[in-house]
Amino acid sequence: MTSSKRTNFSSPFGSKSPDTLLAVINSSTNITLAAANGITGTGVLIQTKAGTTTLNASDIAYGGLAALTHGPKKISMKTSYLVAALFAVFTLNSDLRAALVTMDWVTVGDPGNAADTDPAGYGAVAGSFRIMKFEFQNSQYAAFLNAVAATDPYSLYNANMGSNPRGGITQSGSLGSYTYSVRTDMGDKPVNYVSWFDAARVSNWLQNGLGSGDTETGAYTLSGATSGNAVAVNPGATFYIPTEDQWYKAAYYKGGGTSAGYWDYATQSDTAPTAVTAGTTGIGSAGNTGNFANFNRAAGWNELNGNVTTVGSNGGPSAYGAFDMSGNVLEWNDLTGAADSSRGLRGGNYNDTIPSNLSSSSWSSYDPSFEIVNIGFRLASVPEPSTYVLIALAGAVLVARVVVRRRRS
Repeated sequence: MTSSKRTNFSSPFGSKSPDTLLAVINSSTNITLAAANGITGTGVLIQTKAGTTTLNASDIAYGGLAALTHGPKKISMKTSYLVAALFAVFTLNSDLRAALVTMDWVTVGDPGNAADTDPAGYGAVAGSFRIMKFEFQNSQYAAFLNAVAATDPYSLYNANMGSNPRGGITQSGSLGSYTYSVRTDMGDKPVNYVSWFDAARVSNWLQNGLGSGDTETGAYTLSGATSGNAVAVNPGATFYIPTEDQWYKAAYYKGGGTSAGYWDYATQSDTAPTAVTAGTTGIGSAGNTGNFANFNRAAGWNELNGNVTTVGSNGGPSAYGAFDMSGNVLEWNDLTGAADSSRGLRGGNYNDTIPSNLSSSSWSSYDPSFEIVNIGFRLASVPEPSTYVLIALAGAVLVARVVVRRRRS
């Protein structure tokens, strides 16, 4: 069986070409890029997956604030395995700087599935949803901070991110003009030292279109709170912290029907995973396959006794394609979604020495303001394309959605 997908991009802006174009194709190892017209400075970054893609783009530099449109009239790709996202980030003569947030999502289907029986009661979800393929990373969180935390009134930045060797982000400047940078080799590592309130504010930021979008309303009505009870998610939220049942299902459910059953570990196994090691830049030794996880302090790169590692490099995914749901960092969940004084944590982390702490039987709940080195998060969303490209520019935002039509033969 082969598939053909066509991905169309459109820009709401005018005909001015950007000075610098960064094209990112999250697609394949073999790519043909036609010469683009009207571009005064061009850089191309390829993020690879399996398969072969041919891209025809004769006029992709289109628009004063965005590009990758009309090439001619459309950009077409053919591949055996395509999660397509093609977008432009640019620098204008006015020295405006763009912040890029790219998120990969996986669909968690099989709506109406049965709950687990051991442990009993977890994992039943009525509808389909999407969850982030990877844990929220330092590069993504730094973009968020640069967009909304020049003054940081809600303490979105924890100083340990810059001072602890397992943290991934530094803060520069003074109050009112703070900027944030990713530390060396830490961009693709999971963000840590984040509370439930921080994750809720990221949800609001995405809900409101990035840029300088509101962090206090949207998915959650926070009204300035950074401690106390976690509030319930608002009806109609499109980005949010997954409930415990959603997180559990995405991690452990076997998929393929409503009574498929559950794995003990999020690597599609009932056997405890083997701990990964890591190279000098923190890439896990397992790659993206096999029954492995980052735990037991085995990935001791950066002269540390255990550390966070590059997302997606620590063994195989869950049945739905989500990586690192066993190990790396603990992840916040929203429990039932109702307002409460605590929020859940699941998945285990790099520091766990007991394999069962990574399993479906292990859970904990904490004060939602709790922040520590081994806690991060991933978000859920309503069904959307598998890659969501978000370009935030100080004062202006482009959201490029990938629209995919599939023809099977």
